Amino acid sequence: MSATRTETQVPTSLQVTTERGYKITERGAHNISMGFGPPYPIPQFEDKYKEREWALEHMAAAFRAFARKGYDEGSSGHISIRDPVDPTTFWINPLGRHFALLKASDMVQVDEDGNVIGGNQHTINSAGFAIHSALHKARPDVNAACHCHSVYGKAYGVFGKPLEMLNQDVCTLYENHAVYSDFGGVAVEKKEGEAIASAVGDTAGAILQNHGLITVGYTVDEAAYLFMLMEKSCEIQLLADAAASNGLEKKYIGDEEAAYTRHIQADRETLYMDFQSYYELELELSNGAFLIKKET
Repeated sequence: MSATRTETQVPTSLQVTTERGYKITERGAHNISMGFGPPYPIPQFEDKYKEREWALEHMAAAFRAFARKGYDEGSSGHISIRDPVDPTTFWINPLGRHFALLKASDMVQVDEDGNVIGGNQHTINSAGFAIHSALHKARPDVNAACHCHSVYGKAYGVFGKPLEMLNQDVCTLYENHAVYSDFGGVAVEKKEGEAIASAVGDTAGAILQNHGLITVGYTVDEAAYLFMLMEKSCEIQLLADAAASNGLEKKYIGDEEAAYTRHIQADRETLYMDFQSYYELELELSNGAFLIKKET
């Protein structure tokens, strides 16, 4: 995911094995798959138009999963994907339409100046454009971004602090998330979008102080799963902090163990796979309503 790290690079803090003797191997979903190999490899497409359809369908599923988790907040919140056919453009959700109702055909294609050039001819969120256009320009390795005003992201975001390594799952974000602490109001200005993109840097996402959360990924599946993980990690952090304020001592994961865990579970293939159960659930519950209808 990062422009400065490859998917197979071993973290600099680790050698061939950890102090416990655990071997560091090439990254990938094979590390947690036994029997028949990874069940959900990232599809490869020769036809970029087919890839576009696939990405839009997964984008719609991500919105529906977000709705089920209560990440909607009025007209706020957006997901974008870089267009596989014309990577200088991207797709984003229409303004004001509820996440739970979104279909692949609802998405709006815009160019780098914010002109609607394809898909659903509908108004988009100007703050969404400012943030996502800046991210796509700053991160050529990123194909998708998710931003919502979720409850626990907003609650923990008031502290302007990164997440602590309190459990196995949050280690996915070990030294791999940022904090944007300079809230400048609703991000309708180009400058604010660029500041958020700069704060994200080469990480998987950021806690936006007094605002919400944002995550990025090689696929929209990866970005969506990372958002759900970051939101849940904010909830757990708040619960742990509340318990600690009553005298309980927090136990932290060590740096080497956190780095090892991130190496095993935070590659793009594994994070893509982590979202597929949510995709399949939305597919089943909606009876495929969000898919692109094929002509017969």
